[in-house]
Amino acid sequence: MTVTPPPEILRAPLVVEFPFTRSLGPVQSAFLTGLREQTVLGVRTETGEVLVPPVEYDPATAAELRDLVEVGATGTVTTWAWNPEPRPGQPLVTPFAWVLVRLDGADTALLHALDAPGPEAVRTGMRVRIRWAADRSGAITDIACFEPYDSDPAAEPGAHDGRFMDPVTGIVAAARLDYTYSPGRAQTRYLQALAERRTVGERCPSCAKVYVPPRGACPTCGVATTDQVEVGPRGTVTTYCIVNIKAKNLDIEVPYVYAHIALDGAGLALHGRIGGIPYDQVRMGLRVEPVWSEDGRYPDHYRPAGEPDADYDTYKELL
Repeated sequence: MTVTPPPEILRAPLVVEFPFTRSLGPVQSAFLTGLREQTVLGVRTETGEVLVPPVEYDPATAAELRDLVEVGATGTVTTWAWNPEPRPGQPLVTPFAWVLVRLDGADTALLHALDAPGPEAVRTGMRVRIRWAADRSGAITDIACFEPYDSDPAAEPGAHDGRFMDPVTGIVAAARLDYTYSPGRAQTRYLQALAERRTVGERCPSCAKVYVPPRGACPTCGVATTDQVEVGPRGTVTTYCIVNIKAKNLDIEVPYVYAHIALDGAGLALHGRIGGIPYDQVRMGLRVEPVWSEDGRYPDHYRPAGEPDADYDTYKELL
């Protein structure tokens, strides 16, 4: 008896990152501008609590908050965790403690790094102070870190009008997710078939829908999809959009068309770029075929197949 070995499970590093841009309201603007000026601001709630970092709406009552107050640059550690191996982009390059610090005059704690020689030097209740960054631009990183500081609690917070010269009105934060992705057996077989210029899906034994790319199980019936089915290579544009904004590091001139394409024999549509035709001539029902990448591992885009458009009734369930 011949036993077929299981397919190799693929793994690859994957990085998802993008710049997140947001405008600031009066509370966040004052807070970040204050950090640039070495001033820490909180906001007072209707019950008299001082929240640091400040928020624009009371988390308990949803009331709008605008009563800014200045709190101290010293505070008390309320809890902590040691970080023995700092990662790129973290506040310090040497081992440090993540700490929640209740600044003097505040009722809530601020998360940041504490520069300490080791975990034995950190304890709940220890007194600390802000170490300001040498170059400050109006961001949480204007606080370089906290450092141990033996002092008594400062006085009560004082009112602040939140006014500064040249206030910070917006921020750009880089969001990044760095991890190792494993597609699993079903998608591994799909990717290996693409390397052979074939598109393979899996059929649900219950409802007979063919999933491309395969998921290993039917999300509707909840049963495993083990029967492999080769689909395409041609298909039908079911719907599409015209892209007018050029993506970073993407060497494609705008405008271009990104479409849902129902490959012949598939039970749902997949995504693909449409090329070889002016963007304003792409239409629902257009019959297309794949144009493979230079290394032949995946379809780079789809182009018109030279066939008559598909009738709407043949793909309306796949929109």
